Parts: sequence; structure tokens; C-alpha cells
Amino acid sequence: MKRLDILRRSLLNIFAMWMCTYSVSLAQVYQTKSGYVEFVSSTTLESFTGTSRKLQGLIELSSGKVDFYVDLNTISTGISLRDEHMRETYLETRKYPFAEFTGTLRNFNIARKDTQQVQVVGKYTIHGVTRDRTINGRMYVSGNTAYVEAAWDVNLKDHNIEIPKLMFLKLAEVQKVRIKATLKKN
Repeated sequence: MKRLDILRRSLLNIFAMWMCTYSVSLAQVYQTKSGYVEFVSSTTLESFTGTSRKLQGLIELSSGKVDFYVDLNTISTGISLRDEHMRETYLETRKYPFAEFTGTLRNFNIARKDTQQVQVVGKYTIHGVTRDRTINGRMYVSGNTAYVEAAWDVNLKDHNIEIPKLMFLKLAEVQKVRIKATLKKN
């Protein structure tokens, strides 16, 4: 069973890497393998933040295609026991190792040379559940570099992530998610 889990995870990693490296020749594709993602859980009893610097993704300006994902096993809250419970009990990362957002960039004008408010319309998947999302953010492109940041809320119930009755006072039902990334042109 353990070998099957390792094989499944390896195949998912290979597929995800293939998705991120896909590009159309002569297209303006910007890519990152070290973006920043964080989530914040804040209740009256406890607040904590989970972070990872392993956000991977791409933006293809000619088509507006956007694809970002993070291996949830790379997220750390600073307390290893909490990380273990988060991965095993809530996120079930053995079955659902990735969170991913794919969509289409809206409201971006390539001719502008300043930071722009943008929207990405697409699908957000976590814990094996995909939901339609419109995410607002900011984007700036200068030469071979693109900078993006965005923030949105994730309701755990919407993705079938159950919070045990005793934990509901310590774990927020709605998590604040934020990403920042510097992408380089391929």
C-alpha cells in the first residue's frame, strides 16, 4: 500500500510538472517554481499562518492561461505536530497532495507598463473538490519578469474539509489565502 501511495504521488508530481512546463512556441510564457503562498486561520482562541515557498505556476499572456499549484506537504505552520495533523487529518495529503488554480486572465493590458488590477476566472481545487472561482489580484510585467499577487477566502466546507467539533474553536472555517510570485519569461 505504501508503494502504491509513493507511485501515485510520483505520477501526480510528474503530471503537475508537465502541466507547468507546457508552453506554446513564441508565446509569452512566464513561469515560477518558488512563489510564496500562505493561509491564515484566525479564531478568537487561536490564529496561525501556514506558508510555503514552493508555489509553482505559469501565465501565458497570449492566451491568458493561468495555472498555479502547490504541494500541500510543503506548507509549514511552524509547529511540526500541527503540520502533521493538518496534512493527515484535514487535508489528507496522501490522497490529495496538491491545491491548484487554473483559469483565464482578464483585465490585463500588455501595453501598460504599471501595476494593474486583474481578475482570473477559473477553477480552484483542494482536497479533491473543484469550485469555480473569480480571483482578484495585481500584476505587473516588465521585460522578462512578471510579478503577481492575489488573495481570496477558502471555506473549508466548500471543499469537504471537515473540522472536528472540538477543533472548531481553534480552526477557522474560512481560511484567508494569499499568493505572491515573481515569474520569469521562458
